[in-house]
Amino acid sequence: MVIWSGVAIGAISFLIIGIFHPIVIKCEYYFTERIWPVFLIGGLIFCILSLFVHQIILSAALAVTGFTMLWSIGELKEQTERVEKGWFPKNPNRINK
Repeated sequence: MVIWSGVAIGAISFLIIGIFHPIVIKCEYYFTERIWPVFLIGGLIFCILSLFVHQIILSAALAVTGFTMLWSIGELKEQTERVEKGWFPKNPNRINK
């Protein structure tokens, strides 16, 4: 399995990053960018968990998930800007202040 570890980690990374793209879009749509603390806490938890897992592929998957959550904090801000530019729909039920 060691021979395939790099390929497995690459595939898992690709999937996790791909999954977080629509998660960021939906979170901004329903909760605004103010949900960023959830991504911060989740990212830190996943990164810390990765330190205690001895299985390399699972440890890497946890770390990639954690860092993807941390990266998503900035993406939430950028998603807000994309919505303001009209590239993505605004939530019509949201009251703008």
